[in-house]
Amino acid sequence: MQSYIRCMDAVSRWFGVLAAWALLAACLISAGNATLRYAFNIGSNSWLEVQWYLFGMAVFAGAPMLLKLNEHVRVDVVYGGLQPRTKAWIDAVGLLLVVIPLCAIVAHLAWPFVLESHAQHEVSPSAGGLVRWPIKAAIPLGFGLLALQALSEFFKRVAFLRGQAEINLDYERPLQ
Repeated sequence: MQSYIRCMDAVSRWFGVLAAWALLAACLISAGNATLRYAFNIGSNSWLEVQWYLFGMAVFAGAPMLLKLNEHVRVDVVYGGLQPRTKAWIDAVGLLLVVIPLCAIVAHLAWPFVLESHAQHEVSPSAGGLVRWPIKAAIPLGFGLLALQALSEFFKRVAFLRGQAEINLDYERPLQ
């Protein structure tokens, strides 16, 4: 269990770094596109699509890292005031019964979508548009990575509940 946790956390960290670089690249390309468009009246649909491909990749690659860091979106009506063991139980049940199955279902349902796009050599309808299957492949891959990280988080909660590990279940509350 511990070796899986270490391995998956390392994979999520690597994809988190990839997501950060993808966001930086998307921002630089966006700034470059705007500069070229307004300063020189030059535009490119391909570069606009690269921006949203990079952003989509950042979302799917970064989600497992956000789960690992406990920085994911949550509804904190009651959770914040609970004891750590109760939080761990809620997290474990939610990960096992909601997050992992949902990720598995979405990843499974998305593969035919990707394969069809690849088989048809689908290209964006925009002039100079890019092939679509790579960004569509980010859907099942991203949800698959998220499910694997959710399993790691489940194992962490189990170890905590057994008294075999310490985890920090606190997170920075959003500004109210």
